[in-house]
Amino acid sequence: MTQDIDPRLLRAFTAVAEELHFTRAAARLFVAQQALSRDVRRLERDLGAELFVRTTRAVELTADGARLLPYARRVLAAHDELRTGWAAEARPLLVDVSASVGTGHRVLVRAREAAAGQEFVARYLSGLTGAAAEILAGRLDVSFGRVAGLDPSVLAGLSHQPVRYERMAVLLPDGHRLAHLAEVPVDALAGETLYAGAGNPATAEWTDLAVRLFAGRGAELAAPFPEISGKEEFARVVLGRGWSVLASTDFMEIPGMVLRPLIRPVPLSPVSLVWRKGLHHPGLEVLKEVARRMEKAAGWLELPPEYWLPGEDLSLMSD
Repeated sequence: MTQDIDPRLLRAFTAVAEELHFTRAAARLFVAQQALSRDVRRLERDLGAELFVRTTRAVELTADGARLLPYARRVLAAHDELRTGWAAEARPLLVDVSASVGTGHRVLVRAREAAAGQEFVARYLSGLTGAAAEILAGRLDVSFGRVAGLDPSVLAGLSHQPVRYERMAVLLPDGHRLAHLAEVPVDALAGETLYAGAGNPATAEWTDLAVRLFAGRGAELAAPFPEISGKEEFARVVLGRGWSVLASTDFMEIPGMVLRPLIRPVPLSPVSLVWRKGLHHPGLEVLKEVARRMEKAAGWLELPPEYWLPGEDLSLMSD
């Protein structure tokens, strides 16, 4: 006997056993009578037993058929319960938005409004590099960030949807020489030391973007430092060391610091919605559609004049 029995074959057998008529059983299952007869014969072969006595006038269960029927009913009931329960109670979607500000957070808020019956559980990891590892391990479903900064072997296991080009900015101490400017030219940061997450492996894609932006511009990146968690600790460390901070224009407010957009050129931080290849979840479809609508409405993927963006980022965001 085969170890695995297809529930479809048990459903065909049960319908015939209860109707004792192949034509009525086929109509009940919305299948052709020939297909139903084929499934019953296959089940008999798999079990090595004759389940029905067939004559031109009647169909009757054999002793083996009568013995199988209660087992088949219990299996099908459990199968139906699983299918119904799974469809009705989709598990929560685990969504990393990095922080309670920014593109990911905005999309999540709108998705919750659009699908009140779907549970989205937020996570606040510090970067896409770290989040991607969690996604591939099955401990997280979705994140947002710069896919071009991921290792190719990691990116191969992920799918992504371009969402937005965030403008990059600099976070400056209140008394900084550039704090009075409404916008800060990139070259004006020459001689500055900027914190860009170096030392935090979870944000490697952001540090890489910073290295590319400031190459040959006279600014230095702060030396690697352990991951900084929490607004108060972030402010204490950054202000204590006299660092400026490379950020995006959507960034949490830090006491004692001001946020200024960067210009000439306008550096962009590309943001994609990222998930594990093969993931099927109704919440993911909601996120994708909401992100698409928000992008179209706000022009999030329109490139400003005199922008800066690495070529590989532009290529991946144009896929």
